[in-house]
Amino acid sequence: MRVKQIINVDGFYKALAKCKGRVELITDDRDVLNLASTLTQFIGLTTVFSNPNIEAYEIVCYNPEDFKYIEEFLVPVEK
Repeated sequence: MRVKQIINVDGFYKALAKCKGRVELITDDRDVLNLASTLTQFIGLTTVFSNPNIEAYEIVCYNPEDFKYIEEFLVPVEK
């Protein structure tokens, strides 16, 4: 899913902990952040949120059922 914002970051982190499969954040520069790692979550998401040049990114759940945990925290890019 193409996303422009994550709301309630604490809730998003808690939801990620419930995910069974791999969840990635992919930037337009093709940087891939594995959100299963707490360290990557902290460093990667802080970098993404603090960079005004990053207007949108992709969130990919390799286990489709994991999306139900995180979808309420994602603001999709309008088409």
